[in-house]
Amino acid sequence: MKHIPEELLLFLNKYSHYIIASHKEPDGDSVGSSRAMDHFLRSKGKTTTLLSAGPFKRPELHGMEHYFAQRIDPASLSADTGVLVLDCSNIERVGDAAEGITHLDRVVIDHHATNSAEGPADYIDSHAPSTTVLVQAIIEHVNGAVSAEEADCLLFGLCTDTGYFRHLDKSQGEAFHCAGRLAEAGADPKKTYSRITGGKSFGSRILISRILGRMQSYYDGALIISWETLAETAEFGMEGRDSDSLYQLIQSISGVEAIVVIRQETETNCTVGFRSRDKIDVSQVASSFGGGGHRQASGLSIAGTIEELLPRLVEAFAPQFAALDV
Repeated sequence: MKHIPEELLLFLNKYSHYIIASHKEPDGDSVGSSRAMDHFLRSKGKTTTLLSAGPFKRPELHGMEHYFAQRIDPASLSADTGVLVLDCSNIERVGDAAEGITHLDRVVIDHHATNSAEGPADYIDSHAPSTTVLVQAIIEHVNGAVSAEEADCLLFGLCTDTGYFRHLDKSQGEAFHCAGRLAEAGADPKKTYSRITGGKSFGSRILISRILGRMQSYYDGALIISWETLAETAEFGMEGRDSDSLYQLIQSISGVEAIVVIRQETETNCTVGFRSRDKIDVSQVASSFGGGGHRQASGLSIAGTIEELLPRLVEAFAPQFAALDV
Protein backbone atom coordinates (compact mmCIF):
# COMPACT_ATOMS: atom_id res chain seq x y z
CA MET A 1 0.00 0.00 0.00
CA LYS A 2 1.24 3.48 -0.85
CA HIS A 3 2.66 5.72 1.83
CA ILE A 4 0.13 8.19 3.24
CA PRO A 5 1.17 11.70 2.12
CA GLU A 6 2.26 13.93 4.97
CA GLU A 7 0.37 16.72 3.20
CA LEU A 8 -2.86 14.74 3.63
CA LEU A 9 -2.30 14.37 7.36
CA LEU A 10 -1.70 18.11 7.60
CA PHE A 11 -4.87 18.75 5.57
CA LEU A 12 -6.93 16.66 8.03
CA ASN A 13 -5.81 18.97 10.82
CA LYS A 14 -6.04 22.24 8.91
CA TYR A 15 -9.78 23.02 9.06
CA SER A 16 -12.46 22.97 11.72
CA HIS A 17 -15.17 21.81 9.30
CA TYR A 18 -14.98 19.22 6.53
CA ILE A 19 -17.35 18.33 3.72
CA ILE A 20 -16.98 14.64 2.88
CA ALA A 21 -18.22 14.18 -0.67
CA SER A 22 -18.56 11.00 -2.72
CA HIS A 23 -19.84 10.07 -6.14
CA LYS A 24 -23.44 10.15 -7.30
CA GLU A 25 -25.23 6.79 -7.41
CA PRO A 26 -23.37 5.75 -4.25
CA ASP A 27 -22.23 2.22 -3.50
CA GLY A 28 -21.05 0.46 -0.38
CA ASP A 29 -17.47 1.65 -0.72
CA SER A 30 -18.37 5.32 -1.14
CA VAL A 31 -20.83 5.20 1.76
CA GLY A 32 -18.59 3.09 4.00
CA SER A 33 -15.48 5.19 3.44
CA SER A 34 -17.42 8.45 3.88
CA ARG A 35 -19.06 7.39 7.13
CA ALA A 36 -15.82 6.02 8.57
CA MET A 37 -14.02 9.27 7.75
CA ASP A 38 -16.91 11.16 9.32
CA HIS A 39 -16.53 9.17 12.58
CA PHE A 40 -12.78 9.73 12.54
CA LEU A 41 -12.91 13.48 12.00
CA ARG A 42 -15.63 13.97 14.61
CA SER A 43 -13.51 12.06 17.12
CA LYS A 44 -10.85 14.72 16.50
CA GLY A 45 -13.25 17.53 17.39
CA LYS A 46 -14.07 18.49 13.80
CA THR A 47 -17.54 19.21 12.47
CA THR A 48 -18.52 17.47 9.25
CA THR A 49 -21.11 17.32 6.49
CA LEU A 50 -21.57 14.15 4.47
CA LEU A 51 -22.52 14.96 0.88
CA SER A 52 -24.01 12.73 -1.82
CA ALA A 53 -26.38 13.41 -4.69
CA GLY A 54 -27.80 9.89 -4.33
CA PRO A 55 -29.99 8.12 -5.16
CA PHE A 56 -29.65 5.51 -2.39
CA LYS A 57 -31.60 2.82 -4.22
CA ARG A 58 -29.41 -0.23 -3.67
CA PRO A 59 -31.02 -2.58 -1.09
CA GLU A 60 -27.85 -2.70 1.02
CA LEU A 61 -27.92 1.11 1.30
CA HIS A 62 -31.47 1.43 2.56
CA GLY A 63 -31.51 3.56 5.68
CA MET A 64 -28.29 5.39 4.75
CA GLU A 65 -29.70 8.40 2.93
CA HIS A 66 -30.49 10.40 6.05
CA TYR A 67 -26.77 10.65 6.89
CA PHE A 68 -26.08 12.63 3.72
CA ALA A 69 -26.96 16.10 2.48
CA GLN A 70 -27.84 16.41 -1.21
CA ARG A 71 -26.96 20.09 -1.44
CA ILE A 72 -24.98 22.64 0.54
CA ASP A 73 -25.78 26.31 0.72
CA PRO A 74 -22.48 28.11 0.00
CA ALA A 75 -23.63 31.02 2.17
CA SER A 76 -23.65 28.69 5.18
CA LEU A 77 -19.98 27.77 4.82
CA SER A 78 -17.18 29.43 6.71
CA ALA A 79 -13.75 30.01 5.26
CA ASP A 80 -12.50 27.35 7.69
CA THR A 81 -13.88 24.50 5.53
CA GLY A 82 -12.07 21.79 3.57
CA VAL A 83 -13.43 19.15 1.21
CA LEU A 84 -12.57 15.47 1.04
CA VAL A 85 -13.58 13.75 -2.21
CA LEU A 86 -13.78 10.01 -1.59
CA ASP A 87 -14.03 7.08 -3.99
CA CYS A 88 -14.08 9.15 -7.17
CA SER A 89 -11.53 10.83 -9.37
CA ASN A 90 -12.66 14.44 -9.16
CA ILE A 91 -15.27 16.86 -7.90
CA GLU A 92 -17.26 16.52 -11.14
CA ARG A 93 -18.17 12.90 -10.27
CA VAL A 94 -19.97 14.24 -7.20
CA GLY A 95 -22.57 15.62 -9.61
CA ASP A 96 -25.01 18.40 -8.80
CA ALA A 97 -24.24 18.04 -5.09
CA ALA A 98 -20.89 19.72 -5.73
CA GLU A 99 -22.45 23.05 -6.64
CA GLY A 100 -21.22 25.75 -4.33
CA ILE A 101 -18.17 23.90 -2.97
CA THR A 102 -15.86 23.66 -6.00
CA HIS A 103 -13.92 26.73 -4.87
CA LEU A 104 -12.91 25.15 -1.56
CA ASP A 105 -9.58 23.53 -0.78
CA ARG A 106 -9.96 19.81 -1.40
CA VAL A 107 -8.17 16.47 -1.38
CA VAL A 108 -9.01 13.24 -3.24
CA ILE A 109 -8.80 9.79 -1.64
CA ASP A 110 -9.49 7.05 -4.18
CA HIS A 111 -8.45 3.65 -5.53
CA HIS A 112 -9.69 3.78 -9.13
CA ALA A 113 -7.08 3.08 -11.78
CA THR A 114 -8.39 5.88 -14.00
CA ASN A 115 -7.89 8.55 -11.33
CA SER A 116 -5.46 11.22 -12.50
CA ALA A 117 -5.42 13.44 -9.40
CA GLU A 118 -1.87 14.54 -8.69
CA GLY A 119 -2.10 16.99 -5.79
CA PRO A 120 0.56 16.53 -3.09
CA ALA A 121 -2.12 15.72 -0.51
CA ASP A 122 -4.15 13.38 -2.77
CA TYR A 123 -4.05 9.73 -1.68
CA ILE A 124 -4.50 7.56 -4.78
CA ASP A 125 -3.66 3.86 -4.81
CA SER A 126 -5.04 1.85 -7.72
CA HIS A 127 -3.76 -1.37 -6.14
CA ALA A 128 -6.00 -0.94 -3.10
CA PRO A 129 -9.17 -3.07 -3.37
CA SER A 130 -11.40 -0.32 -1.99
CA THR A 131 -11.31 3.26 -0.79
CA THR A 132 -12.21 1.99 2.68
CA VAL A 133 -8.80 0.30 2.84
CA LEU A 134 -7.15 3.69 2.33
CA VAL A 135 -9.35 5.32 4.96
CA GLN A 136 -8.56 2.46 7.33
CA ALA A 137 -4.84 3.06 6.75
CA ILE A 138 -5.25 6.75 7.61
CA ILE A 139 -7.19 6.06 10.81
CA GLU A 140 -4.79 3.34 11.95
CA HIS A 141 -1.81 5.58 11.21
CA VAL A 142 -3.22 8.36 13.36
CA ASN A 143 -5.04 6.41 16.09
CA GLY A 144 -3.35 3.02 16.04
CA ALA A 145 -6.66 1.21 15.55
CA VAL A 146 -10.20 1.84 14.33
CA SER A 147 -13.26 2.12 16.55
CA ALA A 148 -16.12 -0.38 16.41
CA GLU A 149 -18.29 2.11 14.51
CA GLU A 150 -15.54 2.80 12.00
CA ALA A 151 -14.81 -0.92 11.62
CA ASP A 152 -18.43 -1.65 10.73
CA CYS A 153 -18.44 1.00 7.98
CA LEU A 154 -15.05 -0.03 6.64
CA LEU A 155 -15.80 -3.76 6.42
CA PHE A 156 -19.05 -3.01 4.60
CA GLY A 157 -17.20 -0.99 1.96
CA LEU A 158 -14.37 -3.50 1.61
CA CYS A 159 -16.76 -6.41 1.16
CA THR A 160 -19.00 -4.67 -1.37
CA ASP A 161 -16.13 -3.56 -3.61
CA THR A 162 -14.40 -6.94 -3.52
CA GLY A 163 -17.57 -9.01 -4.01
CA TYR A 164 -16.95 -10.34 -0.51
CA PHE A 165 -13.32 -11.03 -1.51
CA ARG A 166 -14.17 -12.91 -4.73
CA HIS A 167 -12.43 -10.30 -6.92
CA LEU A 168 -9.10 -10.36 -5.10
CA ASP A 169 -6.02 -12.06 -6.51
CA LYS A 170 -2.86 -13.32 -4.86
CA SER A 171 -1.29 -9.84 -4.90
CA GLN A 172 -3.98 -8.41 -2.60
CA GLY A 173 -3.53 -10.50 0.51
CA GLU A 174 -3.26 -7.35 2.62
CA ALA A 175 -7.04 -6.95 2.26
CA PHE A 176 -7.54 -10.02 4.43
CA HIS A 177 -5.25 -8.58 7.10
CA CYS A 178 -7.33 -5.39 6.96
CA ALA A 179 -10.53 -7.40 7.35
CA GLY A 180 -9.07 -9.31 10.28
CA ARG A 181 -8.26 -6.10 12.13
CA LEU A 182 -11.77 -4.79 11.44
CA ALA A 183 -13.31 -7.96 12.89
CA GLU A 184 -11.09 -7.63 15.95
CA ALA A 185 -12.33 -4.05 16.34
CA GLY A 186 -15.96 -5.16 16.36
CA ALA A 187 -17.15 -5.54 12.75
CA ASP A 188 -19.29 -8.64 12.15
CA PRO A 189 -18.46 -10.47 8.88
CA LYS A 190 -21.59 -12.63 9.04
CA LYS A 191 -23.94 -9.68 9.46
CA THR A 192 -22.07 -7.75 6.80
CA TYR A 193 -22.54 -10.59 4.31
CA SER A 194 -26.25 -10.81 5.09
CA ARG A 195 -26.62 -7.07 4.67
CA ILE A 196 -24.94 -7.14 1.28
CA THR A 197 -26.60 -10.23 -0.17
CA GLY A 198 -30.01 -10.21 1.50
CA GLY A 199 -33.15 -8.13 1.11
CA LYS A 200 -33.49 -8.57 -2.65
CA SER A 201 -36.92 -8.10 -4.15
CA PHE A 202 -38.94 -10.66 -6.11
CA GLY A 203 -38.84 -8.27 -9.05
CA SER A 204 -35.04 -8.24 -9.04
CA ARG A 205 -35.04 -11.94 -9.92
CA ILE A 206 -37.52 -11.37 -12.73
CA LEU A 207 -35.32 -8.59 -14.11
CA ILE A 208 -32.21 -10.78 -13.95
CA SER A 209 -34.02 -13.52 -15.87
CA ARG A 210 -34.98 -11.06 -18.61
CA ILE A 211 -31.45 -9.72 -18.98
CA LEU A 212 -30.03 -13.25 -19.05
CA GLY A 213 -32.61 -14.22 -21.65
CA ARG A 214 -31.36 -11.65 -24.18
CA MET A 215 -27.60 -12.18 -23.80
CA GLN A 216 -25.56 -11.96 -26.97
CA SER A 217 -22.06 -13.39 -27.36
CA TYR A 218 -19.14 -12.04 -29.38
CA TYR A 219 -15.54 -13.05 -30.02
CA ASP A 220 -16.40 -16.75 -29.81
CA GLY A 221 -18.22 -16.32 -26.52
CA ALA A 222 -15.47 -14.38 -24.75
CA LEU A 223 -17.61 -11.23 -24.61
CA ILE A 224 -21.21 -11.28 -23.39
CA ILE A 225 -23.45 -8.23 -23.79
CA SER A 226 -27.00 -7.76 -22.57
CA TRP A 227 -29.24 -4.86 -21.65
CA GLU A 228 -32.09 -3.47 -19.60
CA THR A 229 -34.75 -1.58 -21.54
CA LEU A 230 -36.25 1.79 -20.70
CA ALA A 231 -39.56 0.07 -19.94
CA GLU A 232 -37.82 -2.24 -17.47
CA THR A 233 -36.03 0.72 -15.88
CA ALA A 234 -39.45 2.29 -15.33
CA GLU A 235 -40.97 -0.99 -14.12
CA PHE A 236 -38.27 -2.12 -11.70
CA GLY A 237 -36.24 1.01 -10.97
CA MET A 238 -32.83 0.85 -9.33
CA GLU A 239 -34.38 -1.01 -6.41
CA GLY A 240 -34.88 -3.97 -8.72
CA ARG A 241 -31.27 -4.13 -9.84
CA ASP A 242 -28.87 -6.68 -8.44
CA SER A 243 -25.81 -6.24 -10.61
CA ASP A 244 -23.53 -8.37 -8.45
CA SER A 245 -25.73 -11.47 -8.80
CA LEU A 246 -26.21 -10.81 -12.51
CA TYR A 247 -22.49 -10.55 -13.19
CA GLN A 248 -21.79 -13.66 -11.11
CA LEU A 249 -24.20 -15.72 -13.19
CA ILE A 250 -22.77 -14.53 -16.50
CA GLN A 251 -19.16 -14.97 -15.37
CA SER A 252 -19.92 -18.60 -14.56
CA ILE A 253 -20.35 -19.29 -18.30
CA SER A 254 -17.36 -21.16 -19.69
CA GLY A 255 -15.06 -19.03 -21.82
CA VAL A 256 -16.39 -15.62 -20.77
CA GLU A 257 -13.67 -13.01 -20.35
CA ALA A 258 -15.70 -9.77 -20.33
CA ILE A 259 -19.29 -8.69 -19.69
CA VAL A 260 -21.18 -5.55 -20.67
CA VAL A 261 -24.64 -4.61 -19.40
CA ILE A 262 -26.27 -1.55 -20.98
CA ARG A 263 -29.15 0.14 -19.19
CA GLN A 264 -31.42 2.64 -20.93
CA GLU A 265 -31.92 5.14 -18.11
CA THR A 266 -33.78 7.74 -20.20
CA GLU A 267 -34.80 8.01 -23.83
CA THR A 268 -31.47 9.66 -24.62
CA ASN A 269 -29.00 8.30 -22.06
CA CYS A 270 -27.60 4.95 -20.97
CA THR A 271 -25.39 3.70 -18.19
CA VAL A 272 -23.01 0.85 -18.98
CA GLY A 273 -21.46 -1.62 -16.57
CA PHE A 274 -18.33 -3.63 -17.41
CA ARG A 275 -16.81 -6.67 -15.72
CA SER A 276 -13.93 -8.94 -16.69
CA ARG A 277 -11.86 -11.83 -15.43
CA ASP A 278 -8.11 -11.35 -15.81
CA LYS A 279 -7.19 -10.96 -19.47
CA ILE A 280 -9.29 -7.95 -20.49
CA ASP A 281 -8.90 -4.43 -19.06
CA VAL A 282 -12.43 -3.02 -19.15
CA SER A 283 -11.26 0.33 -17.77
CA GLN A 284 -9.60 0.95 -21.14
CA VAL A 285 -12.92 0.51 -22.92
CA ALA A 286 -14.87 2.53 -20.36
CA SER A 287 -12.39 5.41 -20.42
CA SER A 288 -12.53 5.52 -24.23
CA PHE A 289 -16.22 6.48 -23.85
CA GLY A 290 -15.62 8.95 -21.02
CA GLY A 291 -16.11 6.52 -18.14
CA GLY A 292 -13.64 4.93 -15.77
CA GLY A 293 -13.01 2.43 -13.02
CA HIS A 294 -10.82 -0.63 -12.56
CA ARG A 295 -9.28 -3.21 -14.82
CA GLN A 296 -11.97 -5.74 -13.86
CA ALA A 297 -14.90 -3.44 -13.03
CA SER A 298 -15.77 -0.14 -14.70
CA GLY A 299 -18.73 1.95 -15.75
CA LEU A 300 -19.93 5.00 -17.62
CA SER A 301 -22.91 7.20 -18.37
CA ILE A 302 -23.30 8.13 -22.03
CA ALA A 303 -25.76 9.74 -24.40
CA GLY A 304 -27.42 7.34 -26.81
CA THR A 305 -29.64 4.29 -27.06
CA ILE A 306 -28.93 0.59 -26.63
CA GLU A 307 -29.20 0.05 -30.38
CA GLU A 308 -26.66 2.79 -31.10
CA LEU A 309 -24.18 1.88 -28.39
CA LEU A 310 -24.09 -1.91 -28.67
CA PRO A 311 -22.07 -2.17 -31.93
CA ARG A 312 -19.72 0.59 -30.78
CA LEU A 313 -19.03 -1.25 -27.54
CA VAL A 314 -18.39 -4.53 -29.34
CA GLU A 315 -15.92 -2.81 -31.66
CA ALA A 316 -14.15 -1.11 -28.73
CA PHE A 317 -13.10 -4.52 -27.42
CA ALA A 318 -11.59 -5.60 -30.76
CA PRO A 319 -7.96 -4.58 -30.06
CA GLN A 320 -7.79 -6.45 -26.77
CA PHE A 321 -9.46 -9.59 -28.07
CA ALA A 322 -7.25 -9.52 -31.17
CA ALA A 323 -4.23 -9.49 -28.88
CA LEU A 324 -5.63 -12.59 -27.18
CA ASP A 325 -6.19 -14.23 -30.58
CA VAL A 326 -9.88 -14.81 -29.76
